[in-house]
Amino acid sequence: MEATNVIEIYTEMTPNPESLKFVTNRHILPNFQLDFRTKEMSNGSELAKALFENPNVNGVFLANNFVTITKKAESDWFEITPELKEAVKNFIQSGKKPVDDALLPKDLLQEDPTQTEVNPINKIKDLLDKYVKPAIQMDGGHIEFKSFDEGVVTLSLQGSCSGCPSSTLTLKAGIEGLLKRMVPEVTEVVAEAN
Repeated sequence: MEATNVIEIYTEMTPNPESLKFVTNRHILPNFQLDFRTKEMSNGSELAKALFENPNVNGVFLANNFVTITKKAESDWFEITPELKEAVKNFIQSGKKPVDDALLPKDLLQEDPTQTEVNPINKIKDLLDKYVKPAIQMDGGHIEFKSFDEGVVTLSLQGSCSGCPSSTLTLKAGIEGLLKRMVPEVTEVVAEAN
């Protein structure tokens, strides 16, 4: 078997002790991410459905080349990791699409030429894309811009960030500090209520 056909999967801890990042050498969702917080929400994703078959799974976050799985608090990573790793590997080997096309945005690969104007929202999105998202994704999570209203930036925390004990510190000390320095119009950063 050629080395390029070998599916490699390894795990990385995240700041959230209930979430573990399963990284693979294959693309799962290039340039996009989806968060499935319940089994009922997993319609439209064969991969998320397959992972939710494990009774210990409490959430599934799909991104470029990784899956962040959130477990139920009473479960032990040592016991369930091999089974989850095998489930991810088997799914990738099956060749099935991880999500239905209906869940993907139509403009996924298209640039919006109207986004050239420099305004606070564009600056905020640009800073999040360049500096914040890569770091958050390294920890198995994702952060999504939701709104900017009267100085307040509202963000959605997904993957391992959702329910993470250190997410408030990251939001206030890290992200809010960066945005206030770089975009004077920003007065506060808050997380969207779930």
